[in-house]
Amino acid sequence: MAKVKVLTAVLHKEGNMYVAECPEVGTFSQGMTIEEAVDNLKEATELYLEEFPLEMKAKPIITTFEVAPVAEA
Repeated sequence: MAKVKVLTAVLHKEGNMYVAECPEVGTFSQGMTIEEAVDNLKEATELYLEEFPLEMKAKPIITTFEVAPVAEA
């Protein structure tokens, strides 16, 4: 039996939609809600992995950082 993989979903809002990305695989999807975007991402990722199996090496490190403000023209 195959082991369940735990992957990452990174989301951001574009207009009235949420865009979801799985950085380990490179798949994207969208939805009107966060839950819909993640569900759609899960489906897209599962379909992708059927054709292109993922060799899990190490979990990516995800962090945040700050940038200096940029002067507006």
